[in-house]
Amino acid sequence: MLAPLEIFLTFARVGISGFGGVNFWMRRVLVQEKRWLTDGEYVEGLAMGQLIPGPNVYNLTVMLGHRFGGALGAWAAIAGLFLPPLAVVIALGLLYRHFSALPMVQAALRGMTFIVAGLLLANAVALARPLPRRLAPWLFLALTFAGVGLLHWPLILVMGALAPFAVAAAWREAGSQRRPGA
Repeated sequence: MLAPLEIFLTFARVGISGFGGVNFWMRRVLVQEKRWLTDGEYVEGLAMGQLIPGPNVYNLTVMLGHRFGGALGAWAAIAGLFLPPLAVVIALGLLYRHFSALPMVQAALRGMTFIVAGLLLANAVALARPLPRRLAPWLFLALTFAGVGLLHWPLILVMGALAPFAVAAAWREAGSQRRPGA
């Protein structure tokens, strides 16, 4: 069990670092730096967080806070993830209200879009690394991207159409792994 203060400070660091998305920083801090989790455990926790209603990273924060510090650890993790960034956002909002018309501020904000795109790409690569190398998941990823990203079909329809096939493919693969000599 970790001390609630250590959990709070760790998640506060993640929250402060991760404006626009904390997934990249959470993985970096918890897996690479603190080594509280393996890559596989992080991906499994993130997947579990997506199954529970609510934002997946916050669900993961509660689960990990509880894992490392019980109920108090869960509260410390959520407080660390929320409170320091909230204070920063309020301060930035006040500054933006006064300085948003300056060309230098507008140029800086436009330039930050490239940083965010790079962080998202780096995180996608890092999250894909521990996954098994099989064709089926990549095929479903490509089909989902084509349907939603290129054809602009509603996500719920694309997921509804692809889900039965993805479940069947996973079921078939799990069955072949259980059979001896398969």
